[in-house]
Amino acid sequence: MSRISLELVPRDEKTLITDLLCIKNNFPLVETVNVPDIIRFPIRSWEGCKIAADYAPQQIPHIRAIDFSMKEPESLVKIINDYSLKEVLVVSGDPPQDLSRKVYRTATTTVIRFLKQHFSGLKVYAALDPYRSGLKGEMNYLHKKVEAGADAFFTQPFFDVRYMELYAEQLQGIEMYWGVSPVLGERSRSYWENRNHAFFPKDFEPVLEWNIAFAREALEWVRSRGDNIYFMPIRTDLNNYLSGIFRLK
Repeated sequence: MSRISLELVPRDEKTLITDLLCIKNNFPLVETVNVPDIIRFPIRSWEGCKIAADYAPQQIPHIRAIDFSMKEPESLVKIINDYSLKEVLVVSGDPPQDLSRKVYRTATTTVIRFLKQHFSGLKVYAALDPYRSGLKGEMNYLHKKVEAGADAFFTQPFFDVRYMELYAEQLQGIEMYWGVSPVLGERSRSYWENRNHAFFPKDFEPVLEWNIAFAREALEWVRSRGDNIYFMPIRTDLNNYLSGIFRLK
């Protein structure tokens, strides 16, 4: 059965709990929460997942590879042990704006390999970005992560099922969480196009109705494949968005 996850940004504890309560009380199909690690916010991803454990059965924190040295991995080991993590998503991580913050040239494959060697029961996800380097380049990178020990993958959000199908042909036998995110307004569209190099279908409209219709189409497609999906409702009314997807209104 397909798992449905929701990506929740831990801006502060009150907002996070409000969103978690919304999910728990209204959307029981959402059993998983994945939490990005955004260092400008006070709550780290694993701390957010500890909060989420009271509201969602499964929690997946993002682990930023550049925050850890595998020559001195004690801080990462402590996080895994202290928070009793069962699943993690390893991402590269964006360099901090604060240049005094210590970061490392640690590759995601290095972190994945370390985690699989030292935590046999830990499920490790990696990221797939369909806009980063083209289909061939991204698939080569994916296979390096598989060789390092990645168990499954989360994609960057897609906006066209036809493009999802193109990737799916290359991903037979690999467990996937396909990403979907609402894009509301031309400013948001410009961000995705210029920052993430995403592209949109000809019929795209940056309005809630279009985004809900696409999310429903993507959910149906994912379920038909037995894959998983996650929704990333950035700056979107959570209840309205999810109610539209699951047709609760």
